[in-house]
Amino acid sequence: MEKNIAVLSGDGIGPEVIEQALKVLTAIETKFNHTFHTQFALVGAIAIDKTGNPLPEETLDICLQSDAVLFGAIGDPKYDNDPSAPVRPEQGLLKLRKSLGLFANVRPVTTYPTLLSLSPLKEEKIKGVDFVIYRELTGGIYFGEKGRKDDTAYDHCVYSREEIARITILAFDAARLRRKKVTLVDKANVLETSRLWRDEVKRISAQYPDVELDFLFVDNAAMQIIQFPSQFDVMLTENMFGDILSDEASVITGSMGLLPSASVGAKTSLYEPIHGSYPQATGLDIANPMATILSAAMMLDSFNLHTEAEVIRESVKNLLESGYGTAELQLPHTCKCSEIGDLIAAKILAL
Repeated sequence: MEKNIAVLSGDGIGPEVIEQALKVLTAIETKFNHTFHTQFALVGAIAIDKTGNPLPEETLDICLQSDAVLFGAIGDPKYDNDPSAPVRPEQGLLKLRKSLGLFANVRPVTTYPTLLSLSPLKEEKIKGVDFVIYRELTGGIYFGEKGRKDDTAYDHCVYSREEIARITILAFDAARLRRKKVTLVDKANVLETSRLWRDEVKRISAQYPDVELDFLFVDNAAMQIIQFPSQFDVMLTENMFGDILSDEASVITGSMGLLPSASVGAKTSLYEPIHGSYPQATGLDIANPMATILSAAMMLDSFNLHTEAEVIRESVKNLLESGYGTAELQLPHTCKCSEIGDLIAAKILAL
């Protein structure tokens, strides 16, 4: 198989973790006889410094012509610490999401037996946790009409059936390949938009008789994620609720360096670790690239290369079980960022 991949390393530790993911993809090419054509492009602070634009048109063109985008991180203290800066790295990411039509954010939450002690939750609560959050990304209160009038401010929350349906279908399709359960998180006792979500999700669920559907109000869901996280398989929710709940769920694993994500679009899709640019670690070779490597695995899933994606995930798991990881994982063998990619690539080739 041949695929074109846009590589947007970005800022901070972005280039370091992306480099490790590319090592792993090279191992997949060798083992499975695929060809991945990569094309690098600028985004974020580095793009501002070189072009004055956080998302140059050349970068956007490369992304639109690619089968997927592998993304590092954006952000730099000189912009982060200056709220008045007229041009900011985050503007590039927001424009990229809009231009690519990225409507669904997908975040897996998986715990590893060797790392359970790192979580702030009790080990018996999180053992075996493996669920994924599907968050609608382009509608809701973040994108509704907003403004101020005298001493009043407003933010409108608006959803259409079409916006709800397209992410709901993704969530149910994913559940069919997992444990066949979807949990819709909403606030249907109060919000009219949530009642529309329930109506549409129920309608679509009739097409998936093999998938169980249940419902949780968002306040209850926030508690359940902490109390009984192992009950969840696929969690489906709107934009703001998903933003909050996915960040809450990210602490379960004990390290953000292990959490990948995907943003699925109408034109192409983007794959990135959930951590930021971590400027304090830039150039120190201490960043954990596993989230980026696992994001590359999600990208392979989107190409229907499920065996190849699973080989990556198994190799990451085997490395952790062997006691190797970056410093924050507190394992017996501490590795540099640059070593992790080599070790995982070697495991892939040895399988």
